[in-house]
Parts: sequence; structure tokens; C-alpha cells
Amino acid sequence: MSKYDYLIVGSGLFGSVFAHEMNKKGKKCLVIDKNSHIGGNVYTENIEGINVHKYGAHIFHTDNKEIWEYVNQFAEFNRYTNSPVANYKGEIYNMPFNMNTFNKLWGVFTPKEAKAKIEEELKSTNIDEPKNLEEQGIKLVGKTIYEKLVKGYTEKQWGKRATELPAFIIKRLPVRFIYDNNYFNDRYQGIPIGGYTKIIEKMLEGIEVKLNCDFFENRKELEGMADKIVFTGEIDKYYNYSLGELEYRSLRFETEVLDEENYQGNAVVNYTDYETPYTRIIEHKHFEFGTQPKTVITREYPDKWTKEKIPYYPINDEKNNKLYEEYKKLAEKENKVIFGGRLGQYKYYDMDDVIMSALECVNNQK
Repeated sequence: MSKYDYLIVGSGLFGSVFAHEMNKKGKKCLVIDKNSHIGGNVYTENIEGINVHKYGAHIFHTDNKEIWEYVNQFAEFNRYTNSPVANYKGEIYNMPFNMNTFNKLWGVFTPKEAKAKIEEELKSTNIDEPKNLEEQGIKLVGKTIYEKLVKGYTEKQWGKRATELPAFIIKRLPVRFIYDNNYFNDRYQGIPIGGYTKIIEKMLEGIEVKLNCDFFENRKELEGMADKIVFTGEIDKYYNYSLGELEYRSLRFETEVLDEENYQGNAVVNYTDYETPYTRIIEHKHFEFGTQPKTVITREYPDKWTKEKIPYYPINDEKNNKLYEEYKKLAEKENKVIFGGRLGQYKYYDMDDVIMSALECVNNQK
């Protein structure tokens, strides 16, 4: 007899939702995490009374009423609206690209004028079949928007020049001919009051959790402790890279406390020129309309991924997707192991999609 029904590797959103739902069904779960804290990448730490998003900005947004109601049982959400600002060499622009952006770029006031300006730029591109990301970007939004607000940011994010990146990476770029700085179109949006860690704590109430516990260091013992395993780490690592290594992009963060009340006036400012080494600065207090006397900022740097670093983004190009499909075939033959989340399924997930995926997984359990 196993001691647990489920061993859940990783206490991020996928693992925590799964554990919570299975616990409600009377199943005995053990959640382990190699970190010293719960929550995975949604973990928030209180510094100077400010809930700091330790692994980058997390803004909850969804069009799914069921998911919105589900997550609201664990926390009350505020009315935060994501309206990032772009800083290009000291010039400030609203994002996503909208009438405020076009007015600042070209001095136009009406959607008709803005469309005419973009059309004029597109006509002069003479790009029929884009051969790379740069040509694709210019074809979609014209040279001015591409060079000021897309090129440098994208090159930093991927660690390659835009002319070296495949065109399919940018399939579309949002262009809005209205005066609206709301980045997301989703009906529901906000930040949990008190931070994301409180949500995970509520999900894991009454469930055994072991932190600083690395699955791979204690694999044999841990595998024998449960009837089934929910694995939210890298799928290729689980199989000891037997078919090859999947690729990721990583991030590096520099966080500092400043003895001032308001550093940049917005939660997120993107730096879209190539010369600034970080892609954005996050000022955490603005996620919750903070009035604390100090502020906490984080500079976010894209980073080349190695096995010693945290994998943040799967590189879902043709080569990596093909390799993942081979790992997926191995996973489908498993009777005991369930792979979930961004790393287990090698897929870029928003938070609402992670929750939906975890709930679907729960419903598939007999």
C-alpha cells in the first residue's frame, strides 16, 4: 500500500489546484517543491508592506467566468488594469499600440488618420513574403512602430537579432484604433489583494507540503510513496533527456528597495530600445494601489537558459515542438505519471489556462 494517493511535484498553480481538488475528493496528497517557498513562479513576498512578484509581473486575466469565480474563492481581487508604458530612449508611449500611441508618434488625432499613416508605411515596405521576424514585424505595423516599440524588446527577449529570428514568431501585433490603454481584452482582470501566495496557501490548506525537496535527488524513494505522480517540472528532465534537450528562455531579476514613494508612476514600464539591457522595470506597489512610504522595483533581464537556471518560456519553434511530441508519446504510455503546467506540457500558459488545464486533469481522474 502506498502512503499517498498522489505525489505532486511542484507547488505552482497547476500542482496546487490539482492537490486542492483531490483533497476535496478525500484523496491523500503530498506536495513537494525544491524551492524554500510554495507558489512556484506566482510566489509573492512581502517587502516593506508591498507584495513583490518575485518571478516577474503576474496579472490575472480571463474571459472565462467559471475560472474567475473559481479563483475568487481563494482571494478577493482588486480592479487593477494592465496598462504598460513603453520607454524608447526617453520617449514614452502607451501599449498596446492604440490611438494614444499614434498621436505621440505622428501627431494624428483620428483613427482614419492613423490608418492612413500605417497604410502609407506598409506600402513602402515592398515585403511580399517575410523571410525573418524583422520583415514580418515591418509588414504588420510599418517601420516606425516596429523600430521603436518591437525590434529592440524582441531582440533582447530572444537573445538574437530580429533578422536571425523566424518570421512565424510574430504572427500578429495588436493594433487598436481607439483611445484605450488596457492591454488585455478579457472581461475579468485584477490582482489578488494580499498577493498570490495567499491563494496558494488557501489551496494547500490541510495538505502535507515538503519544501526544499528535490524530486530528482530523492526520486526512487518518492516514486514509491504514491499511487500516482503529478509532475510539473520539465518533461525532458523527467526522462533524463533521453531523446534530447528541449530549449527555454530564462529571466534574471534585480530587486531593490528605494527610499521614495513613487519611482516610475506605473506598475510596468517596458524598455524597447536594444541598448538598455533589461526589458522592463516593475514597480510592485502599483499592482495594489499602494501608499507605502517606500517602493520596491525590479529590473527584468532576459537570460540564456542553462540547466542550472529556471526555465521560464518554452521555445515553441518547429524543432522543439517536434522533440516535445516525441516526449509526449512517452508520457501517453505512462500509467502512473501525469504531466502538467508550462514545463510538463512544454506550452506557454496564462494563469487562467493553467487552472483550466489542472481542473480538466482532475476530472479525467477515475
